Amino acid sequence: MTSPNHDAVDPAPADEFLWLEDIYGDRQLDWVRSENAVTENLLSRTGFEQTGERLLQVLDSTDRIPMVAKRGEHYYNFWRDAAHPKGLWRRTTWQNYTAADTEWEVLLDLDDLSAAEGTEWVWGGSMFLRPADGVSYRRALVALSPDGGDAARYREFDVVERAFVPGGFDIPAAKSRISWAGEDSLYVGTDFGPGSMTTSSYPRSSRILRRGQELKDAEPFFEVPEEHMMAVVQRDQTPGFERDLAVDIIDFYNTRTFLREGSEWVQLDVPLDVNVDVHREWLLLRPRTDWELDGATHPAGSLLAAPVAEFTAGNRTVHRLFTPDASTSLQSWSWTRDYLLLNLLRDVSSEILVLAPGDGWRAEPLDACPPLHSVDAYAVDDEDEEAGNDYWLVSTGFLTPSTLSRGTLGSTGRAEAVKTTPSLFDTSGLTVEQHFAVSADGTKVPYFQVAPQDLVLDGGNPTLLNGYGGFEASLTPAYSGVVGRGWLERRTTDAGGVERHGVYVLANIRGGGEYGPEWHRAALQENRHRAYEDFAAVAEDLVARGVSSREHLGCTGRSNGGLLVGNMLTTYPHLFGAVSCGVPLLDMRRYTKLSAGYSWIAEYGDPDDPAQWEFVKTFSPYHLIKEGVSYPPTLIWTATSDDRVGPVQARKMAARMKALGAEKVWFHEALEGGHAGAADNRQSARMHAMSYEFLWEALTGRLA
Repeated sequence: MTSPNHDAVDPAPADEFLWLEDIYGDRQLDWVRSENAVTENLLSRTGFEQTGERLLQVLDSTDRIPMVAKRGEHYYNFWRDAAHPKGLWRRTTWQNYTAADTEWEVLLDLDDLSAAEGTEWVWGGSMFLRPADGVSYRRALVALSPDGGDAARYREFDVVERAFVPGGFDIPAAKSRISWAGEDSLYVGTDFGPGSMTTSSYPRSSRILRRGQELKDAEPFFEVPEEHMMAVVQRDQTPGFERDLAVDIIDFYNTRTFLREGSEWVQLDVPLDVNVDVHREWLLLRPRTDWELDGATHPAGSLLAAPVAEFTAGNRTVHRLFTPDASTSLQSWSWTRDYLLLNLLRDVSSEILVLAPGDGWRAEPLDACPPLHSVDAYAVDDEDEEAGNDYWLVSTGFLTPSTLSRGTLGSTGRAEAVKTTPSLFDTSGLTVEQHFAVSADGTKVPYFQVAPQDLVLDGGNPTLLNGYGGFEASLTPAYSGVVGRGWLERRTTDAGGVERHGVYVLANIRGGGEYGPEWHRAALQENRHRAYEDFAAVAEDLVARGVSSREHLGCTGRSNGGLLVGNMLTTYPHLFGAVSCGVPLLDMRRYTKLSAGYSWIAEYGDPDDPAQWEFVKTFSPYHLIKEGVSYPPTLIWTATSDDRVGPVQARKMAARMKALGAEKVWFHEALEGGHAGAADNRQSARMHAMSYEFLWEALTGRLA
């Protein structure tokens, strides 16, 4: 196993590119446009435009599944295609949804709205007020971002009139957290002025805003310390169980949950690292570390249940609903009216359990999960009188187009397919395999390989390795026409006359959630290098097995995955022939002072603490770049309007690499699009095409 290079780094090096942190400065944007021109000139000599158009066909396909959310008698969907690049918010009935040609009632056309208001609105979602009868849904809060970033404006909308409510609620664009408190009031966490946002740039309070009231006059209701991540208040609208809940999100992994009793907030007596879910009469608890409760130890990643009333009264008797093992973890859960659905992963393949609380929590598997596939089950509408036990089933695999099915728990029938994604790329001759690499400390690390069945194992195959490894996020098998057309369909003939196909690999490294919270915690803070050692081990295993070789092996990652491949670039440059680094974290000395970075201290550590900077600096790519090192060809890409990670780290990394003599470094910054890097399908297609085209040219030896 290759040993990483962790040379000492100056604890406070001079930052000659600090000036690039002025996101919208004229000089800075001139630098961006100049670098964009260089990158676009490079790509213009490739098949970039054709690839972009082929990927746009996938994203604009009118045959893809329109996923819906049921509210009352209607099914709501947001949709983008070639004719509606900014998108349509629309709804239909179940009878229409299941028809071959669905008829939709358009509620809001964002292209028309953007043209009328002179703002390039990007959809951010909707939030309905539950009506008294549970059927006649009418009022919703619609979130619209002016630039694709996380900051959004919330406006009250009437779905019957198909218009914004005159004089209705209208909260200016900010990183807000808002929920309905009643027909004529909201719980609003937003930017109320100086001191109202946390150090992480999120709301530190929630206030009661009544209809017709000015935002500045909203009544204080719940507040958290400025150094905590954010405050959230929600009104549980479930009939018979109406209540207010507040959450003090201290950081990504520690929270305090409160229930409103009279005029007071009462904190639930559970450890800070226990995930809490309140549903009707039940309290669900998922500890992130082992929890000793009344003489019993409940392991990290287990799921416990207790009646809310009994638990808050001091009774600590709980039901253990799920216990993890070395191969199996709990990923999510969903309540129907009479059942609880548990979505599990066993060695990164899906399993589903159906639990019956009314029958002593009897558990039975749902037979719907083929190997090496991802299947997710969740309730359609647990409050619906007739469909309360109906569930959606979304199944997908690398070579299996996604299918949306619907079934009913408690019945004898299986879920029936409702919609299926058409085949969007040629899968003939391709196969999916799972392999396990051995990391530096002996840990087995799974990865998926999508490749031709007759793959020649001589190291000559252009191979793309993707990963993330952070925030307990799991990477699972999924059908993607973008990956299919962008990489798997690619062909080239090498100098020896052998036809080569694109090989795609997905690594399930530590830091993710594939094996539960322990898998994540194994790569936190001072142990961050385990994630990078895992990724390097997968790269080395691909070479050892003859799948690829250094010159033909590329890697890609976005956001925290950008930090991952940034460390591959700086610490393991000998393993890769090209690197595509998207919307990345790279300057770990200043990440807490940029955009939402302060909220990630629980993941990475605090660089302002000298003791923690000692380990943080060892995985800060911006500080690991050195003169005289032969770095692989690198594309660093970002978006100006990304207000989560921000574009400045990508800018500075590219500038420093070039200043230190790295020859093959390219940079591109989309001038809109937020953390996703794109605000519509065309921008998204170009973003993906840029990365794929760059990597293919580099790994097949054709990069200029």
